[in-house]
Amino acid sequence: MRICVAGAYGAFGIKHMDALANIPEVEVTSVMGPTAEKIEAFAKERGVGHWATTLDECLARGDVDAVILSTPTQMHAEQAIACMDAGKHVLVEIPMADSLEDSIAVVEKQKETGLVAMAGQVRRFNPSHQWIKNKIDAGELKIQQMDVQTYFFRRTNTNAKGEARSWTDHLLWHHACHTVDLFQYQTGESVSESFGLQGPKHPDLDIAMDMAIGMKTPSGAICTLSLSFNNDGPFGTFFRYICDNGTYIARYDDLFDGKENPIDLDGVAVSNNGIELIDREFVSAIAEGREPNGAVAQVLPAMETLDAIERGFK
Repeated sequence: MRICVAGAYGAFGIKHMDALANIPEVEVTSVMGPTAEKIEAFAKERGVGHWATTLDECLARGDVDAVILSTPTQMHAEQAIACMDAGKHVLVEIPMADSLEDSIAVVEKQKETGLVAMAGQVRRFNPSHQWIKNKIDAGELKIQQMDVQTYFFRRTNTNAKGEARSWTDHLLWHHACHTVDLFQYQTGESVSESFGLQGPKHPDLDIAMDMAIGMKTPSGAICTLSLSFNNDGPFGTFFRYICDNGTYIARYDDLFDGKENPIDLDGVAVSNNGIELIDREFVSAIAEGREPNGAVAQVLPAMETLDAIERGFK
């Protein structure tokens, strides 16, 4: 399978490049980045035969079957639709869009074309969360509450590598999107009640730097989510699952019980790398002609919840 990675030298583009290198019968045939000098050097370093500064040039190539979009959030919906219009399968990094209207447009285009269109909801694939999901599906656990913290120290416009970037991140449509989707995926229910509170906006970035979100499902499971760009400490997202039969703490691809004893995740998946697992699902779904876990239609309820929360902000 021949894949183009757009935004290839960004923080998550590199993660996808590394992941794809571990998947048999996959070749990255094209990479795209906004700066010619950088993307040309990156293509040479990675042994990729084609590079470009525009997505259109990559989509016009016959040696591209599918595209992974690791580009700025504001471009996701338009670029995902362009990929499908060009007959290319697409995996769009989280979030698939930064509005409900654009999310619906992406889903409608997927229905129209029948191509694989997948949103980068990597929390569905992290072995730590897969372990919990397997226990839920087996009837061994029922979630009573998820308590989640998403913390960064990002008072300047920098990416995950600490480098300056030209676009602005968003606590709701990007970072909260992980947990809003995961909560509904793990419980198997859509959110019936939700609210959000946001703190003051950054004077230059014009985004809220602190946020609190609450959600509830019809069966009574609740989720409390705290997010901040002001936290001066370890960054990332930390999940506490409070269940009817145990408490579990997930930190990316690691899992602990409520007393901080590590849980062995060997055998949960073929890799302990969530990005590799999501890429493997994308490739497998295309090869098998099926809907992937994390298909854009499956993620639409999360986007509906985000929209409801945003409309409730004062």
